[in-house]
Amino acid sequence: MRARGLRIVRGGRRGVVVVDGLDLEVLAAQVVGLLGPSGGGKTSLLRAIVGVQQDVSGTLEVLGLPAGDPRLRRRIGYMTQSPSVYADLTVRENLRYFARVVGLGADVREDRVSRVLHDVDLHRLSGRAVGGLSGGERARTSLAIALLGQPDLLVLDEPTVGLDPVLRRDLWALFHGLAANGASLLVSSHVMDEAERCDRLLLLHGGRVLADSTPAAMLAATGTATAEAAFLALVEGGAR
Repeated sequence: MRARGLRIVRGGRRGVVVVDGLDLEVLAAQVVGLLGPSGGGKTSLLRAIVGVQQDVSGTLEVLGLPAGDPRLRRRIGYMTQSPSVYADLTVRENLRYFARVVGLGADVREDRVSRVLHDVDLHRLSGRAVGGLSGGERARTSLAIALLGQPDLLVLDEPTVGLDPVLRRDLWALFHGLAANGASLLVSSHVMDEAERCDRLLLLHGGRVLADSTPAAMLAATGTATAEAAFLALVEGGAR
């Protein structure tokens, strides 16, 4: 994924500029963390990458194609911050439906559905209606849907919000396993302690990238011990 001079305006062309002049490149087989405070432009950037954000200018290429190109539909998995699921269907019925949407054949559909249910630890709840699940369980259903097509790029907006520490650890292990198999992952979070789980960090504030480095390099550059302290140092004009 490559962006050059990317500009995103939220609320129409006379609205608020949430991303301004962004240059960015995400390489294959990496888990890239997009961190920053709420309202800092993370979700707008992710929406632009998957081709659903309006009022985007500049250059934005995804997997060698312009963002939003129809040919990318089956190559990108997208988990929104608010789970995009059908509340009146069971977990398994949701996955079966979206498996057909992404074009999985009948010969592999059930196996793939069962596999992602185990990946996100929802196999015991597969017969439950999504409307009766907790917020974290609904979020995991949405994540399972994003994993169905075995995408080349996974775009995940706050995938671990509301999850217990054990499940958060297991999901990050899953993310790194996907990267080890060649997938690119862009994971947004406002939880700074998740920074150390990423191969690379992008700290976004006010629509601009404050830092783009490995966690260790960012801490060394700012002379801090935690990602949160590093972020504050950068915001306040410390080392870059």
